[in-house]
Amino acid sequence: MKSVAKKNKTMQQLLLLHGALGSEKSLQPLKESLKNDYDVYSFSFQGHGGSELPENDFTIAGFANEVIAFLDQNQIDSIPIFGYSMGGYIGLYLAKHFPERIQRLFTLATKLNWTIEGAQKEAAMLNPTIIKEKVPKYASSLAQLHGTNWEGLMTKTAQMMLNLGQNPELNNSDFESISIPVLLSVGDKDAMVTLEETIRVHRKIKDSQLLVLPKTIHPIEKVDVVELAHQIIRFISN
Repeated sequence: MKSVAKKNKTMQQLLLLHGALGSEKSLQPLKESLKNDYDVYSFSFQGHGGSELPENDFTIAGFANEVIAFLDQNQIDSIPIFGYSMGGYIGLYLAKHFPERIQRLFTLATKLNWTIEGAQKEAAMLNPTIIKEKVPKYASSLAQLHGTNWEGLMTKTAQMMLNLGQNPELNNSDFESISIPVLLSVGDKDAMVTLEETIRVHRKIKDSQLLVLPKTIHPIEKVDVVELAHQIIRFISN
């Protein structure tokens, strides 16, 4: 885990959390769009971005502990967080268990309704052998992003999804106990995250807002970064 040097101590800080099979590089365009307004931090979770894979399984709790360690390392008491996909779920876990460390949370395209059937469907698409055979360009992009670890990373991610299907790390009572301001956003054309599940959790969190991004699918590479940055600034500055 590497820290990001502060650019201006007088600027408000912001932490960006990437999604599954991503890295801090995945958030670079968003980071560039926000750098004039915030002192932006980011890092890659263990096993991502070419870092060594851990021996133990991936868990949301484990990733959340990495965030706390990163904040401690950079001497940050509390900070607003933007979390994309898995990063948003980690952010919600932090909002439940470490609310004193998060000022506000903005999530995008975060899967919130984990079921056995849904997890099995998602995990089935994360088969390195099939991806190398059927989608070689995607396999190549993962190799460039994560190095030779990408197949093991994908396998661990698939297992994490199956575990979430069996035992979600956040439930309705957890959402109801979150007290910090949260904005849940989802694209209207997201094939992985439904508007219905996002609305359901929005209604559970006391201080929450809902944002639907038009003509937007799941991959953050396809999101209108300028509009997303605008929405983040609006929410955090509110």
